[in-house]
Amino acid sequence: MPVYRPARPLVLALGTRRVDVSTRALVMGILNRTKDSFYEPTATYDLDEFYRRAEQLVGDGADLLDVGGVKAGPGEEVSEQEELDRVVPVIGELAKRFGLPLSVDTWRASVAKASFEAGACVGNDISGFSDPEYLSVAAKAKATVVATHIRLRPRVADPTPHYDDVTTAVTEFLLERRRWSREAGLSDEQIVLDAGLDLGKTAAHSLELLRHSDRLAALGSPLLLSASNKTFLGVLFELGVTHRREASLAATAVGVTLGCRIVRVHDVAGTVRVRDVLARLLEVAT
Repeated sequence: MPVYRPARPLVLALGTRRVDVSTRALVMGILNRTKDSFYEPTATYDLDEFYRRAEQLVGDGADLLDVGGVKAGPGEEVSEQEELDRVVPVIGELAKRFGLPLSVDTWRASVAKASFEAGACVGNDISGFSDPEYLSVAAKAKATVVATHIRLRPRVADPTPHYDDVTTAVTEFLLERRRWSREAGLSDEQIVLDAGLDLGKTAAHSLELLRHSDRLAALGSPLLLSASNKTFLGVLFELGVTHRREASLAATAVGVTLGCRIVRVHDVAGTVRVRDVLARLLEVAT
């Protein structure tokens, strides 16, 4: 497998910080304040459990934390106010307790705005900026955004997605969203791309996108990989959702080798070990 090398130094803005991710990926720990997370072992709606998990992720070596209040897939409706109530106070508290950059996993501009004001510096939007105010809100807050490919929209089942060429379709979508971000006033250091594995893709589509991470990384923006415990791994290897740890770590290794520079994961400790080994290997390779 070829090792991806960026053509120029790759820098990511995280609030006032600038992080060189040319050879070393960042580990983003998942914090779900939801009642119906697809990965039950890390469902942390209860506040005490939420903060305990946050402390664990920080202790395990997370570089940043991603806080979400609504799961991506179909489920019980979560109103705008409920999402605000779930995520904004905890982001404020996390900002006080820890010195890590914070990301808010939301597609609502109002939730992103309130979260930025509470201390988040990244807006992780799996809808591909479906809310027309999202990018202007991020630009005003000097926040970084994650542009994610999705075929339909969050919370909507997409059982039979079709693409003539999934990598080409995702590439065109992400280039368009990057253009929108630039036009809104965001710098290249503030724009992250995500292929959106499982979001309107079959297992075969997600595997193809993972294998083509080098093509997406070559677009020149930091590339985020969200493969942790995903459905495509379960389908490919006939694994239940609580038995995908090793497959998730293997997917991380493949993705980082091919250019992914942020990995969004449930298992921070294991991923940090994999990332650190790969970072040394990539440093030697360059």
